[in-house]
Amino acid sequence: MLNVYLSGEIHTDWREQIIQGAEGLDIAFHSPVTDHGASDDCGVAILGAEDTKYWHDHKGAMVNAIRTRKGIADADVVVVRFGEKYRQWNAAFDAGYAAALGKSLIVLQQPDHDHALKEVDAAALAVAREPSQVVEILRYVLTGQLP
Repeated sequence: MLNVYLSGEIHTDWREQIIQGAEGLDIAFHSPVTDHGASDDCGVAILGAEDTKYWHDHKGAMVNAIRTRKGIADADVVVVRFGEKYRQWNAAFDAGYAAALGKSLIVLQQPDHDHALKEVDAAALAVAREPSQVVEILRYVLTGQLP
């Protein structure tokens, strides 16, 4: 079984497109918590309230990092999506962490991000433009078959 961690942008359905496209392949998919509110509030929900937004966010980031590091460490392939609207610093961290661990990294981004993400892309083994391309890479990895 191939373990794939789907990281990055949470505002579109790219994860669902990949999971549906890969039906029938021997793949287990994992991801961060994609409920934005739950992700932001997990630290204070578990460890207690904070008086400032900084510490509220900091607690959430630390708790989420435990899940993210575990997911990336256990993955065979890490897919990191950079979306259109938001600066996803966490996605850049995830890509760098995956590369540092020697994980097979696929970046999913649009061409207008090519310059900004050139260093991230240099660490990737593939840069895809569409979720369907990620599916075809995973299919090829598992079966050796071309689309």
